[in-house]
Amino acid sequence: MNTTLPLAAAQPPAASARPRLAAWRSPALRLASIVLCLIAWHLATRYRWDLGLLTFRNVPSPTDVAEAAWALAQSPQVAQHLGASLARVFSGFGIAAVIGIGLGLLIGRLRWAEDTLLPPLEVLRPIPAVAWIPLAILMFPSSEASMVFITFVGALFPILLNTVHGVEAVDPRLIASARSLGAGRLALFAEVVLPGALPSIVTGLAIGMGTAWFCLVTAEMISGQFGIGYYTWMSYTIQNYADIIVGMLLIGLLGMGSSALVRRAGAALMPWRRGDRP
Repeated sequence: MNTTLPLAAAQPPAASARPRLAAWRSPALRLASIVLCLIAWHLATRYRWDLGLLTFRNVPSPTDVAEAAWALAQSPQVAQHLGASLARVFSGFGIAAVIGIGLGLLIGRLRWAEDTLLPPLEVLRPIPAVAWIPLAILMFPSSEASMVFITFVGALFPILLNTVHGVEAVDPRLIASARSLGAGRLALFAEVVLPGALPSIVTGLAIGMGTAWFCLVTAEMISGQFGIGYYTWMSYTIQNYADIIVGMLLIGLLGMGSSALVRRAGAALMPWRRGDRP
């Protein structure tokens, strides 16, 4: 008599339930971390914690911020604020992606490009976005172009440097093997260098998207009439503290969401990396 059990029946119940438990664990932990932060924020503002160097006596509570967010959501200007900021950030980021990846591939592959292009770029890289405001006003006749330029500057250098590092990190043995098999320059670039550098490029794009949002308030300080950064800055000037936090949280959420979209798009371009993380 054949006593062999089917594979599904032979697996213990705990083993089959483990993948489902792991699938729920990460979202649950992430949600729990947000809830704990909200509880800590509520307690700090409810009891007016004063820790010496850090005080919460004048910080709005989560309830105050939620009311301010609801008021903004009902405002007819919310669509204009969001639309203006999204257009500025994605325009600056798109230009930075094209230029940053192009220059990064060039610098990473060619010694003369590294020697001539990288030094001036390294000099410009540490300059903060706010320091570019006077020059942006002088260079661009349009305030809208100036604001796009500020977000472009913020996104450019993470994309550029990650592309350079990605190209330089490609295993030389892969390049040598492709050459020995008769690959020309174009095939070598398209089938070896670019796929090898792509993970680092996607990382740079995700970081660049985040820094573009980081520079949004600086960009919209120039002469913006609409935008989340402008809304946050104007709330500060009139000392409307709850609205300041609403603007900050909106920038954070939009930045997180757009960076996640970039990472997902990168994952779709790199199917060979799926399932790398446990």
